[in-house]
Amino acid sequence: MCRKGRMFNPTKTWRKWHRESNLNERRIAVCSALAASAVPALVMARGHSIDAVSEIPLVLSKNIEGIEKTKDAVKVLKNCNAYSDVEKAANSRRIRTGKGKWRNRRYVMRRGPLVVHAGNPNLEHAFRNISGVELANVERLNLLQLAPGGHLGRFIIFTQGAFERLDSIFGTYSAKSAQKSYFTLPRSIVAQADVARIINSDEVQSVLKRGGQSRHLVSRKVNPLRNVGALLRLNPHAANTRREGILASGGKRKNTHSHLKGASGEGRAIKKVKRTRADKRELRQSLTHMIPGTDSQPGAQFLQSFNKQLAK
Repeated sequence: MCRKGRMFNPTKTWRKWHRESNLNERRIAVCSALAASAVPALVMARGHSIDAVSEIPLVLSKNIEGIEKTKDAVKVLKNCNAYSDVEKAANSRRIRTGKGKWRNRRYVMRRGPLVVHAGNPNLEHAFRNISGVELANVERLNLLQLAPGGHLGRFIIFTQGAFERLDSIFGTYSAKSAQKSYFTLPRSIVAQADVARIINSDEVQSVLKRGGQSRHLVSRKVNPLRNVGALLRLNPHAANTRREGILASGGKRKNTHSHLKGASGEGRAIKKVKRTRADKRELRQSLTHMIPGTDSQPGAQFLQSFNKQLAK
């Protein structure tokens, strides 16, 4: 547990700062980042301003290879309607919050477009002074630039020479890579990305089961020690046992009034009759609560027979 003034895991030189990953996995990650940059929805979801851009991915012609000045590079970006994303990144520059502003990282800024070239130094000199623009050589593509923060969809501007060399570097589905040994492009698992179209197709719907046929109802568990209906389903003889108990208790109540038989006076006789009727009423009410049911249940038959006995 962290205490004030102490650090759980201090930053030491022997701390494990890096994790090694498979080379083939890194290559596949670069290919995935390049493929995601060609999807306008992913590029816009990442926050880039590409509403006025004519097409994605944006490929510039070979005429820009001779650009050496920054003002010419700005004109190129304005002509292809990509300068709005540059201005958005440049306007987001602000001072970092916290102590990081003391440690040589005072300012933070959003990422703008990434210009991928084929190794032309003049082109790199022209674009590198534009705030918000980053450059990368097609031979040395960096995954941290293609997907900053692990988020796919970076706005990439390719030169024509760099875009043509992608096939020779990473290969195609018909030919392997000429530079990366033992590497082939990963194929997409789903050829049709429209899931609704797949589900509603005749091939899928013809083999699906109709709804409601395999419906399985689960009955509610009832405690037979509390529920008389559940008790009678488990043990039908329980009705006879309970009837004998009720009759035995009723007989005892009658015996309690036996001393009134020889007593004289009408008041005592009326009192005896009233008590007997009250006992019968209580027995009926307790029996109806204990054995609820219909004519098909043994509780109803027992109730009828018990009423006959009480009538006697």
